[in-house]
Amino acid sequence: MAKAILKTQKTELSVTDFLNSIKDEERRADCFTIAEMMKKITKNEPKMWGSAIIGFGNVHLKYESGRELDWFCCGFSPRKANISLYISFDISKYSEMLKKLGKHSTGKGCLYVNKISDIDLKTLEELIQKSVAKKG
Repeated sequence: MAKAILKTQKTELSVTDFLNSIKDEERRADCFTIAEMMKKITKNEPKMWGSAIIGFGNVHLKYESGRELDWFCCGFSPRKANISLYISFDISKYSEMLKKLGKHSTGKGCLYVNKISDIDLKTLEELIQKSVAKKG
């Protein structure tokens, strides 16, 4: 199967400008904290993917179906309802760590938090490290 052409592509938009455009002061500070954490773990500069996702690093993914695509190792997006963290394609494998994380929810490949004061940052950092190691 051919490499997939994704609607969401890496762009040259400014990550700093995007984060500074977040109106809610606490959400903006939380996002800068997450960006610094992901930058430290991946040792990669953040890049905008589309108009609202911040990604770190690069990974070439191959699915069992044969579908292939280029994506980021980890990333996040400040959504209206929460902050979506893209740290693993099977977040359920980390159920023991998620119990220690604090207030969150999960989706297929996503971890959702309302604010970082609701969670244990050390546990989040460990989850991101495991995810990046798995993809790297």
